[in-house]
Amino acid sequence: MSRQQEFDLAIVGAGIVGLAHALAAVRRGLSVVVIDRDAQANGASVRNFGFITVSGQERGQVWRRAMRSRDIWREVAGPAGIDILQRGTVVVARRPEARAVIEAFLQTEMGEDCKLLEPGELRRDFPGLGGEGFAGGLWSPHEVRVESRWAIPLLAAWLAEKHGVEFHRETAVRAIEPPDIVTSRGRVQAGKVVVCPGDDLATLYPERIAQYSVTRCKLQMMRLADPGFPLPASVMSDLGLARYAGYAALPEAAALRRRLESDQRDALDNGVHLIVVQSADGTLVVGDSHHYATTPYPFASERVDEIILEEFSAVFGTPPPAVIERWTGIYASAADRTMFADAPHEDVRLVMITSGTGASTSFAIAEEVIAELFGAAEARKIA
Repeated sequence: MSRQQEFDLAIVGAGIVGLAHALAAVRRGLSVVVIDRDAQANGASVRNFGFITVSGQERGQVWRRAMRSRDIWREVAGPAGIDILQRGTVVVARRPEARAVIEAFLQTEMGEDCKLLEPGELRRDFPGLGGEGFAGGLWSPHEVRVESRWAIPLLAAWLAEKHGVEFHRETAVRAIEPPDIVTSRGRVQAGKVVVCPGDDLATLYPERIAQYSVTRCKLQMMRLADPGFPLPASVMSDLGLARYAGYAALPEAAALRRRLESDQRDALDNGVHLIVVQSADGTLVVGDSHHYATTPYPFASERVDEIILEEFSAVFGTPPPAVIERWTGIYASAADRTMFADAPHEDVRLVMITSGTGASTSFAIAEEVIAELFGAAEARKIA
């Protein structure tokens, strides 16, 4: 890599957080280079549901960021050739305590445009849900779902082809000395730098990252064969009501938590909650679990997959289709924050999402970071 012209912005990391910052920057007319050590998207940005979650996000700023990020996904999906495969979410309440959480949620500002579904409505509107004894469900119209393993490369290609973002792949960043970025292929010059390291806690600014007590979270996911019915929206179960902060922080969630501790201790101990989404070929992406460690155990547990599939059977009232693919994902995690944007240098920002909400909040976070770094001038829309 020869010495380049000076870019307005260099971004380290081509996952969803890095691409979101590239989008926010080109919307301001800035020149952008993205540097990534891998040849293609390989981490948490593609090892997930592609589920842009709004309802259930932590109340306040995180929820507002999710709403804004959802809107940006809608704006860029068509131009970038990304299919929105599902819209909305249904959360199945298997227990009366879960219904109480839903009713409380609907009384908050986050419940606007959402509604309570009675058991009969749940079965009528979602015929694949065949479990017994439902207490009702929550319908949220806010979510969209993309196939992340295709959406991330399509977004990167669109940014390059239509908006001039330059990508330097298979290139490791060794040091940042603004305006120089020292890489394994030479130096790149940029006026400002945003570092989006994903779950890499050691390569760049490890002492800054350590201040935020960041660890890693490992999750397990599966792809199941086509069940033979369409799934018009993403599906969750009431395990999610005890985990997602927008629900779990409500006072009514305490009773649900106690009930789950009695009924599904294994699920809670393994951080299991159910999300089911459907791909264009009819297959289902199902998960997930949560285990925390600085260096997570690299092997997937069959028992954890069994717990996830048991919850699937309870919600759908049928044995799960055959598992045709399994994988693990790892993302950065912090117990006391959903993200941080640190300033190791006046021209550098270190941005980490520490809550597994990259797809759901990155676009809004990137707008905030770029506005702070370059000034709050009005961003221009692109299509």
